[in-house]
Amino acid sequence: MKDPDMADVIVRDSNGTQLNEGDSVTLIKDLKVKGTSETIKRGTLVKNIRLTGNPGEIECNTKQVKGLVLKTEFLKKA
Repeated sequence: MKDPDMADVIVRDSNGTQLNEGDSVTLIKDLKVKGTSETIKRGTLVKNIRLTGNPGEIECNTKQVKGLVLKTEFLKKA
């Protein structure tokens, strides 16, 4: 069940394009993952994102890291 408050939140990528549940995004900057020695490289495609209710963050899974939260300022819609 979706939280009714999340319906009002509009999530936008670094270019201002609206992001929706299940979209694919591309990283625009190399990002170090806290708590691991992994670095996710620029240009990595992340599929099937989930919205968190916070307009500045999304949840996703990558091949290297599961359950990752990314800031939308480092993403662009694919």
